[in-house]
Amino acid sequence: MKKLLIVSAVLAIIAGLILVAGGVWGLSFTYTNIARENITTPDDATLPGVPVRGPLTLKTQADIIRFHTLRTTGGKTYAQMPRQVPQLDVGGIPMVDASGTPILKANTARDMWITATTLTTALNLGIISYAFSAFTILFGLISLWTGVTFYALSKKY
Repeated sequence: MKKLLIVSAVLAIIAGLILVAGGVWGLSFTYTNIARENITTPDDATLPGVPVRGPLTLKTQADIIRFHTLRTTGGKTYAQMPRQVPQLDVGGIPMVDASGTPILKANTARDMWITATTLTTALNLGIISYAFSAFTILFGLISLWTGVTFYALSKKY
């Protein structure tokens, strides 16, 4: 029984150290990659004028990008807008070809959603990376505690 407890303690401590080190590396990696982008939240954000570094500022930046995009598109999302819209002349009248068919062009407001979605997805992945790293550290600490407990129990048997 004593040998089993000692082996289990060593394995739990090794696993705990690896998990804690991996979690700390994940936090550092995420922070470094976000910081090098030099993003600062705009003045109309929930947290205005703050460098984007951690989960709260990542969420703030993602939210304000969505807000600005919705404001620009009249409250419509990507799926709610047509792929093409009529091309307008200088007077704002839809242009038609020789057969009277409206001339269509790409909907740039809809295209803006592609960029906004890309940016918010990257920001949200940063949040997930922080959470995953924190959980990894937590499980590492639990594993370390388990290893120490097993080792202490091995001394009693």
